[in-house]
Amino acid sequence: MPVLELSLSRERLDRLRHGAVVALGEPGVFFIEGPGALTCLQGLLTNDLAKPGDQSLVYGALLTPKGSIVVDLWVLREPARFTLIAPRRAHEAALELLTRQLPPRLAKLTDATGDVTVAWLAGGQAFPTLARSGTKPLPEAAGRIATVALGGSHLTLGLTHEAAPFAAIAVGPRPAIDALSTALLQAGAVEGTDEDLEAARILAGWPGLGAEIEERTLPQEVRYDEIGGVSYTKGCYVGQETVARLHFRGHTNRELRGLVWESAEPLTDTAIVAGGKSVGTVRSTLVLEDRIIGLAPIRREVEPGAEVTAGGRAATVVALPFASEDLDG
Repeated sequence: MPVLELSLSRERLDRLRHGAVVALGEPGVFFIEGPGALTCLQGLLTNDLAKPGDQSLVYGALLTPKGSIVVDLWVLREPARFTLIAPRRAHEAALELLTRQLPPRLAKLTDATGDVTVAWLAGGQAFPTLARSGTKPLPEAAGRIATVALGGSHLTLGLTHEAAPFAAIAVGPRPAIDALSTALLQAGAVEGTDEDLEAARILAGWPGLGAEIEERTLPQEVRYDEIGGVSYTKGCYVGQETVARLHFRGHTNRELRGLVWESAEPLTDTAIVAGGKSVGTVRSTLVLEDRIIGLAPIRREVEPGAEVTAGGRAATVVALPFASEDLDG
């Protein structure tokens, strides 16, 4: 699997850490509605959609019967429908799985990809900037959503929890999203890119589909317990038996860790070696001006603080998310 390599100036890093960055895109978006929508989705998603109730924002994944992640999703629950937001690269896989698993008479599936736009707001000043933008109503708390009238239309705005790589997410017609983006920029946000969102993901220690998440990845191997992506009390869903057995009776052989290299010299490969043994592979890297940070699933016995050889160079294994000292030295 190729390494995701990004480069970020200190100025852009400071925006992500201490400012507010808004980025627009068209990921995979699906609407699910109907009398059995909740029951059907509750039997598919790793997380609990019933307990939070209407106007909630939940993160989770759809799994294979053996418990491997197929696609990770943000789910916005409105009274009349669910909106699922998936990475664009997983659009076809998600569409195929949902079409196969959802009975149309109970849960009608609409592929809205390309018909709606999504905005992400990231950074340490994201929420104050959102508040200054005059956008109303705002969601009442993290993990909640609100419907906002903007640009002659409506969008759905959600606030994420503290561990997420962005503070807010909005989905709706392009005119409404453009109006929200304009208000955020006028309130002090700066315009971001897909690279900024990926950098924010790495900084948060959040797994990415096609990077840390591959074909046979189990939720607990990529921090789903820590980032609130799985429920152990909701009952059955596809792949639940493997996930529950691992949680209650065992442990993962590998865990997602951070890596810090003390200079920005290029890496020569992806191998991670400790004690003369292969213990993992580098999956995502973020090159800063004076160092590199990265994400990798690593053998669980290699704990934070360990010194390893990664990408042909000495590196330190660190806990996630990355701390200030990991970024500033």
